[in-house]
Amino acid sequence: MAKPSEKPALSQSITTLKGVGPRVGEKLKNLKIETLQDVLFHLPLRYEDRTRVQPVGGLQPGHSAVIDVEINHAEIVFTRKGRSRRMLLCHVSDGTGHLLLRFFYFNKTQQQQLTAGTRLRCFGDVRLGASSLEITHPEYSLIHNQQTTSLENNLTPVYPACDGVSQFLLRRLSDQVLALLDNQLAELELLPDMVLKKFALPSLKQSLKTVHRPAADIDLNLMDQGLHPAQQRLAMEELLAQHLSLQDLRKNNRRHQAIALQSDNQLQNQFIKSLPFKLTGAQQKVQQIILADLKKNQPMMRLIQGDVGSGKTIVAILACLKAIEAGYQAAIMAPTEILAEQHFNFACQCLQPLGLKIAWLSGKLKSKQRREMLQLIASGEASLVVGTHALFQDEVVFHRLALIVIDEQHRFGVHQRLALRNKGADKTGVPHQLIMTATPIPRSLAMTAYGDLEHSIIDELPPGRTPVKTIVLSEDRRGDVIERVQQACRENKQVYWVCTLVEESEALQCQAAEDTQKLLQQALSEFTIGLVHGRMKPAEKQQVMGDFKQGKIQLLVATTVIEVGVDVPNASLMIIENAERLGLSQLHQLRGRVGRGSQASHCVLMYKKPLSQQAKARLAIMRETNDGFEISRRDLQIRGPGEVLGTKQTGLLQLRIADIVRDEHLLDEVKQLGEVLQQQYPRQVKALIRRWLGDAQQYGHIG
Repeated sequence: MAKPSEKPALSQSITTLKGVGPRVGEKLKNLKIETLQDVLFHLPLRYEDRTRVQPVGGLQPGHSAVIDVEINHAEIVFTRKGRSRRMLLCHVSDGTGHLLLRFFYFNKTQQQQLTAGTRLRCFGDVRLGASSLEITHPEYSLIHNQQTTSLENNLTPVYPACDGVSQFLLRRLSDQVLALLDNQLAELELLPDMVLKKFALPSLKQSLKTVHRPAADIDLNLMDQGLHPAQQRLAMEELLAQHLSLQDLRKNNRRHQAIALQSDNQLQNQFIKSLPFKLTGAQQKVQQIILADLKKNQPMMRLIQGDVGSGKTIVAILACLKAIEAGYQAAIMAPTEILAEQHFNFACQCLQPLGLKIAWLSGKLKSKQRREMLQLIASGEASLVVGTHALFQDEVVFHRLALIVIDEQHRFGVHQRLALRNKGADKTGVPHQLIMTATPIPRSLAMTAYGDLEHSIIDELPPGRTPVKTIVLSEDRRGDVIERVQQACRENKQVYWVCTLVEESEALQCQAAEDTQKLLQQALSEFTIGLVHGRMKPAEKQQVMGDFKQGKIQLLVATTVIEVGVDVPNASLMIIENAERLGLSQLHQLRGRVGRGSQASHCVLMYKKPLSQQAKARLAIMRETNDGFEISRRDLQIRGPGEVLGTKQTGLLQLRIADIVRDEHLLDEVKQLGEVLQQQYPRQVKALIRRWLGDAQQYGHIG
């Protein structure tokens, strides 16, 4: 096995390659391609079979194919009234079947070439048209006389691309690099020989060649599924690099000092006695684990998972009381104004009777209020600080911050979370961190995205909770749904009506909620109907939510701002409009706002026809189960980790070839292999992380 050091050729700039000048080089940087080695590890997404000509009569919709055909008839048609858009349609055949070639964009030369009797070799994606199979904008070349056009020798890779970087360019670059570095590919091997033998893995050189240029006779279905041994070998290495990076973060975290929080727990005991209920066994167990963490002089980095309604906030408040009683400050950060407000109100309700002062900080505070809050925080007069991402802005200075609680961590970027930790760092050490999520995380996602954190699960709901029954109805049944709402309100139950829109515009969503409230007020004039949306002022939202909780409002119309944090035990019916537009986790979070009391609760998912197959699957899952972990696992299968975690925000799990759902079976081996490398081959560890993650692993280090 070669040492992880690289010969100069591997680290050479891509501008040394033919056809790559400074402008192209800049565009390739968008794909993180800057060196020759980067080209090798810019891996294909899928493959096209251009190695054989297929008969038209055997083509299947949804597949790409090479065909040799003759044009029987060509015509120009106009697609809109006023003859504003034209198309060139070529009706072709090869003796086994007929096909339509459709061109939306064409020039005069093409129009003159593509006439009856012209023979073509075409490649494109086959789809089912109105009356026959079609290929839109095929790649094509003219076949002259008896000339034979050569076919590809390998399957054709399709790479991740960007504006200004074509597939043709990426294929040409990988051709050049594979030829140029052929003798050096073996030196890129970072896995020990014993590992390759133990797991029967092909070499890196063989894997890279196979993945970039699969042989014509290779199993295309296996390649498309990512299950070929060459792909699995690279997937294992990528997951290994991800795992090692997170382990490196954990190790780095342990190097820092934290404040060992010592107290006699009087505040905690006083708070627990004031609660109108007993803590569940799961809450007590997790509380004891957190207390043990906080007594250490190493910073706690613990992820608390708990399904909606499991009581994570109580556990977080208990942790904050430990820090406060020890003479320090605690902070709670939430991703949205409404959730942060609810944490603030709950904290005030719980902690002000204990004589504690709580500061509130958000981006919407007026200048005078903001100055007052900043003074309370800096002086240490405020024991607990609650807010949104405004907590980690430069002007916020903590007096003695010892604990940070972060709710719904996956909505924050890793950099944001660590910026807050860095803000609390001083000579005595860094703050402890407690991270909460009501999105249950499947094992595969937990291992690959949160491997730097210790995990605890609150897997028990408070006694007396009844499972929510979920009903799926078409919006055609809106009248029946309104009658159901009317009946619930007459029985002194409370109801949520949630409005959603495809549009990202918050203004449009709020408008939809306002319109819905007016329509429902007309239909249900005997009841008080409230409205909550993201563009209301915090005080207005707080007033409406307070009135709803006190029972002054029977029906609350809202956007998805009520997704998390709202606790109204008497609310037992929820209507979600356009439910087909929401992901499983969001639907589950919304549904969790009902069923928080002892009475039977229902959630009606109203959808608009027609439903896609994916939407049907999501709604069926919601009807089948209330288990948050099962829902999250199915959500991961449908949407993938990037959507579930919010990859754009986290910067994590932008995997090149691995798939954590498909490759979950590799994770135990990855963990074992990681231990071997850390103990016996530490230089390989750094090289692997650098190869697959670049500088991304640096996000956990304090500057």
